[in-house]
Formats: sequence, C-alpha cells, structure tokens
Amino acid sequence: MIELGKYNTLTVLRDTRVGLFLGSGEEAEILLPLKYVPTSTEIGDTLEVFCYLDSEERPVATTLTPGILRDTFAALKVLEVNQHGAFMDWGLEKNLLVPFREQPVQMREGAEYVVYCYLDPKSSRLVASARLDRFLDNAELTVTTGQKVSLLVYKETPLGYGVVVENRHEGLLFRDQIHRKITLGNSLTGYVKTIRPDQKLDIVLEPIGYRKLEPAAERIYEELLASGGALPLHDKSDPQKIQDRLQMSKKVFKKGIGILYRERKIEIRPDGIYLTEAENRS
Repeated sequence: MIELGKYNTLTVLRDTRVGLFLGSGEEAEILLPLKYVPTSTEIGDTLEVFCYLDSEERPVATTLTPGILRDTFAALKVLEVNQHGAFMDWGLEKNLLVPFREQPVQMREGAEYVVYCYLDPKSSRLVASARLDRFLDNAELTVTTGQKVSLLVYKETPLGYGVVVENRHEGLLFRDQIHRKITLGNSLTGYVKTIRPDQKLDIVLEPIGYRKLEPAAERIYEELLASGGALPLHDKSDPQKIQDRLQMSKKVFKKGIGILYRERKIEIRPDGIYLTEAENRS
C-alpha cells in the first residue's frame, strides 16, 4: 500500500520516457519523475520516496525532502495567500494548502506558522491546519515524569510557551524557568517536570535535578552553548558590546563569568571566554 504524505520504500517496476513507475508488490503504482531518479537506478531496485499529489491531483513520488510529514507538526513559511487559503513552502513543487477554515488567525504572506499536516478525508488531499488543539491529545499520555522529550514551540501564553511534546501531547514551558531566547517554531529538547492531575504537562529545558546557575551565569552559559563554546567577551570588553550581545550590564556579566569560572565551566583568555574541555564533552 502506498501512503500519501509519508516515506514509502518501493520497488522500481518499469522505466518510461517520463520516469520510473514504482510499486509495493500490489496493484498500485506511482510515478517517480525523471528529474528525481537517482543515477544508476535499475529495474528491481528499491527506493525510499515521499509520495503526494501533484498540481493535477495525480499521485507522484519524489526524492526531495519535505518540511513536514503527514500526521506531524512543523513550522512552515507562507508563500502565497489567495481565494483558496494560504500556501506554505514545504520543500516540494506543489505548495501545501492551509484552507481559511483551518486558520484561527488569517495567515500573512511571508510569515511562519506552526501547522499540522493531515489527509483530508473528503478530498483525499494533503492539507495543513493551524488549529492545533484538536490534534493534540493528553488523554492517554505516552510520557513519564523526568523523561527526555522532543518539543516544538507553537504558541505564546501569559504563563510562557505552549509546546508540542513528542509530536503528540501539549505541554507548557513556564516563562520564569526559561533562560534563553525562545521563538515560535523552535525545535527543542526538554524534560517532563510534572504531570498534573488533569493530565497537563509542565516542561523544563534542563534535566530534572540539574543544579541551576545564577541567572546571569545561566544566560552566558546558554549563549556559549549556542555559539560553539566561545564568546569574544571578557572582563575588559566594552560595556556596550556586552549589552548588545547578552542584554546585561558589564557588572552583571563579570559576576556571571566569575561564577562560571569557579564552577570550572569556562576558561577566561585574552580574546574571550571559552567552555572548558569537560563542558564541551558533556
């Protein structure tokens, strides 16, 4: 069976002037256009391809990598808005439609939104929705307290950020427990801190039991991690450079690097600060 919106491992059945026809041993066949055929492919070879409907609503295979798969969430950019809805860039020739009914707020061209891709049962087409709540399910949780989980930031709330947990559940990152810049569409790794009686998930970005640093030290440490382990700042740097990079005063910065140095997390060199070898390996 060939599944639209997913990767399929299919066998090359026959060659034509427009491409290869692939199948799974059943009657269904699908065309892999010539421009996507890997070199040296022969009849009987197996290929992993993504299957969807082309602009003429015909099933077609591709070796391109889509930005989202069926039954998953992802952040995509809107390329065009017309009378049918918003069309999103998912890396394929035919853009992914988000109908107006699936937009809680009307989408704008050039903006990025987190959406869910599904197969519309009425049209049998792959479409996307920004009405995410109905695709998130906390009734039957598949995660446990302390578990390391994948996260996708999909909304901002007064308390913090709503996240998709393990492509299935809804969780919350509390604002006062975040010490790095978070934006909608970020893919992160986190941990389940608490499972509430109502099945809601409280999520943190550090392992449970992780000893937190003082906020300024934590901010510097996170920036070091994001910058490959080095920052061109030190205790003699221009205060404005520190403010521009870390949004903190030089006094607060010096206190922060002092804590990191005593914790043996950084080295202070003439050209900046560096994570220690032990921290780079962890």
